Amino acid sequence: MTIQVLNGPNLGRLGLREPEKYGTTTYAQLVELLEATGRDLGVEVQVRQTDDEAEMLGWVHAAADAGDPVVLNPAAWSHTSIALRDALAQLTAGLVEVHITNIHQREEFRHHSYVSAVADGVIAGFGVLGYVLALQWIAQR
Repeated sequence: MTIQVLNGPNLGRLGLREPEKYGTTTYAQLVELLEATGRDLGVEVQVRQTDDEAEMLGWVHAAADAGDPVVLNPAAWSHTSIALRDALAQLTAGLVEVHITNIHQREEFRHHSYVSAVADGVIAGFGVLGYVLALQWIAQR
């Protein structure tokens, strides 16, 4: 099984962007953590990040075509992208939405996620541990 871990805009800046909110783990460290977690779980993990919504849509379409489960941190697209929500609705394997912060404790515009309606589960507010929890859930499914 290959689990696609897809990250949206600004997540490549982890460790640099607002560390008081998002922590000091860098994106490179996150990738290492997720690849190690995949090895421990006996699954392949492909981790990618983009600031380009069209590229993200292509990755989601490819995951849908391959039948791959997805762990997704849609970042700001959670609150704005109906196109991403519609692409995710095509997935036939598991989808877990992950947010490093608790979006419900943040600005009001962040409280709604278009992605949540098509996700099997949502993990928010546990920092980068949320990704590990999502991988564990998918691997045990």
